[in-house]
Amino acid sequence: MAMNRTELVAAIAERAGLTKTQADAALGAFQDVLITSLSEGETVKVTGLLSAERVQRAARTGRNPRTGEEIQIPAGFGVKLTAGSTLKKAVAKK
Repeated sequence: MAMNRTELVAAIAERAGLTKTQADAALGAFQDVLITSLSEGETVKVTGLLSAERVQRAARTGRNPRTGEEIQIPAGFGVKLTAGSTLKKAVAKK
């Protein structure tokens, strides 16, 4: 089962003793900071939880799965997420 944004905001609000509006604002601020930092090439680390960094992807040749035709995929950027130690331990227990 996946948790959507509304469910995440409700869970944060309950655990932190905030209103849903306050929790949504905090989550929105985190999202804005993460996007801005990554777009500027900065790495974001939340100790124990995760680290996110912008990585460069080289140009490469791909293949259209429908036609089999080769296509050129231009160089660009992607995001690499790495789980922190606390998150890894929590997932390993279940």
